[in-house]
Amino acid sequence: MARRTRVIALALAAVVALGGCTGESGSGAGGSAGRLSTLVEREPAERKPAPSVTGELLDGGRFDLSSARGQVVVVNFWASWCNPCRAEAAHLEAVYQATKAKGVTFLGINIRDDRDRARAFERGRASYPSIFDPAGRMALDFDVPPSTIPATLVIDRSGRLAVVIRTAVRQSDLQPIVERIAGEASDG
Repeated sequence: MARRTRVIALALAAVVALGGCTGESGSGAGGSAGRLSTLVEREPAERKPAPSVTGELLDGGRFDLSSARGQVVVVNFWASWCNPCRAEAAHLEAVYQATKAKGVTFLGINIRDDRDRARAFERGRASYPSIFDPAGRMALDFDVPPSTIPATLVIDRSGRLAVVIRTAVRQSDLQPIVERIAGEASDG
């Protein structure tokens, strides 16, 4: 009986874990009120410091979020097996290319994945770096359950969490948000 209970518990955990990555790939943040239900944006006075982020990059080397202080940082949690993550990849890259000259940097955080599959997914899709975090610990630090990927966060120039988007994004929705945060003055 105990073995059967464990099998059922594991099966339920798998269903819950995959549930966050089964959303409609065309969803985005930004536009109409219905699409804003997965977006939380805080005014500068209400923002809290982003957690510390350091980790090994998929292709070697290390990344430390503190080295990006003074820049707007867009953090995207993703996995190679996640269809909405696949759908948003080109949109994220387009926003990165359109905003990097404005002091915006992007960081992917690959969670619950195999390193080789993650590298293959990223190749040709993203020119910005990604941290390999198979346990999803960094997502939990940002209060983003690993079962709710994709998720995209925007950290302001002062290192504070400005925006959390818990759905796949599109360039037309994300770029105005990133440009607005990039246009704010830093108080750090």
